[in-house]
Amino acid sequence: MNGIYKDTNSDEWYFPNNSYILSETDEKGIITYANDIFCEIAGYTLEELLGEPHNIVRHPDMPKIAFKGLWDDIQKKGFWTGIVKNLRKDGGCYWVHATVLKRIDSKGNISYLSIRVTPSRQNIKTCVSLYSDLKSQE
Repeated sequence: MNGIYKDTNSDEWYFPNNSYILSETDEKGIITYANDIFCEIAGYTLEELLGEPHNIVRHPDMPKIAFKGLWDDIQKKGFWTGIVKNLRKDGGCYWVHATVLKRIDSKGNISYLSIRVTPSRQNIKTCVSLYSDLKSQE
């Protein structure tokens, strides 16, 4: 593994601070590319991810309003950035600081590129509280 490890006291997994998780989806959110570290941290093979909706890694702790904000920003500004808790295939979780970019090629085809890095523990702590509050309002 590329420095990926599990916290022995929880279901949380970690990836190195100097790593980038990369993926790309088509206009409908279907995964068309995933780098090795994405596969490893999510616990899937590349073959299992390709052709699947990106929300395969959506953690149930994530409030719906967070993703509404993501899509609103992408449509208005062409990008979004924020902290996300993701779900692993084995039921574990991992946190990312994600930036999602809308791309339009010369033929007008739309795709989305997601670049994720390790968030600070303080950002995670803040989001745990915020997301819990938002989920309770759903």
